[in-house]
This record gives sequence, structure tokens and C-alpha cells, in this order.
Amino acid sequence: MLNLFKKKSEKEKLQDKYKKLMSEAHKLSTTNRRLSDDKVAEADEVLKQIDALEE
Repeated sequence: MLNLFKKKSEKEKLQDKYKKLMSEAHKLSTTNRRLSDDKVAEADEVLKQIDALEE
């Protein structure tokens, strides 16, 4: 119940975004490879942002 009011950190937000992009890329991989590659590239950029926050 207390988690309801806890705000997510920037890292947690980026991790959620990364998971969402990778999920979308996986779904698109069976129908449109180019769009799937674009999603993976976006996810890679998010991962770089996460790494930058950790340093």
C-alpha cells in the first residue's frame, strides 16, 4: 500500500521504457523487421542513458 505513493526514480522510468521498447520490437520482428530494428535502436539509446545515470 505504501508503494502506491512512492515516486519512481529516473532510472526506474528508463528501465520501464527500455522493457516496453524491447517488447514492441519483439512483437514487430515477425511482421516488420525495419520497424523492429528502429525500436531496438531506440531501446539502445535508452540503455545508454541508464548507463550514464549509473556512473
